[in-house]
Amino acid sequence: MHRGVVTIQTWFLLALISPLLWATCNHIDKIMLERYFKEGGVGTLLLVSALASVIAAPFLYVVDPSVLDVGIGNFGIIVVNSMLDILLLWAYLNAMQRDDSSRVIVYYQLVPIFGIVAGWIFLGEVISKDQFVAMAVVILGTSIVSLENVEGRFRFKGRTVGYMLLACACWAAELAIFKVVALEENPWRSLFWNHIVLMVLGVLMYLFIPRYRASFQAAMQTNSVPLLSANLLSEVLYMLAVVSYSLAAMLAPVALVLLTVTFQSIFVFLIAILIARFIPKLATESADRTHVALKGAAICITGLGTYLLLVAR
Repeated sequence: MHRGVVTIQTWFLLALISPLLWATCNHIDKIMLERYFKEGGVGTLLLVSALASVIAAPFLYVVDPSVLDVGIGNFGIIVVNSMLDILLLWAYLNAMQRDDSSRVIVYYQLVPIFGIVAGWIFLGEVISKDQFVAMAVVILGTSIVSLENVEGRFRFKGRTVGYMLLACACWAAELAIFKVVALEENPWRSLFWNHIVLMVLGVLMYLFIPRYRASFQAAMQTNSVPLLSANLLSEVLYMLAVVSYSLAAMLAPVALVLLTVTFQSIFVFLIAILIARFIPKLATESADRTHVALKGAAICITGLGTYLLLVAR
């Protein structure tokens, strides 16, 4: 019994660390976009991330040299998934540039819905009544953050929704590809090739997109140390989160581990409030009571919907 309690505590703590670290990364991304990339935007931040990958990729190889031991078939799958991951990153950063991080992250609760709908369309899987109810609850929650009250009028945040729907579709596609080919899960391998693909993409963007190149050069000349430091910190936290999540998945049922990911929205929300309260110079979100109440309601509703989706039969 004592061992069981320890195991439960271990997997839950590991699973809880991941959304906390990811939430911290979300705020680092938002602060960098607000402070350093208002003109250059997402493309320039991707170039900085590509530069950080030059450091991250060799480190990952040292940690696990087997990252290179992949067959031709699996290599192609890993590259496709890496491309999807970069597209996901691009869409996510565009959404972050236009909206609060605590709003943006709520949309990730739509990923399981994309997976279920894809299974219905391509695999002929049946969607149960319980799943329909759960999906409706999640969509209701995301609808709340899709509207913004501007001078007494509600405005639909179409671009943010569009970017995050693309991000969710990429995420769901990644999960589906791994599921179909039954590729052995290896977080180090996935991280390594993601960084390699990002490095190649960064070189191509630098060579063929003059606007990004000029903005990147200007940013590096004036803020190279804080930019690289923040980006490397974000990369380290992200890698630790992935490893922690993978370890938790080995100790507990995947459905339970997936449920803890809903805490990311809560952590992003709480961190935003703490930043606004104690470090107002870094604050990027409104602390208005109405905004806080709407975001809180959306997080609670989508969290409930995700739980119902995972337990639905």
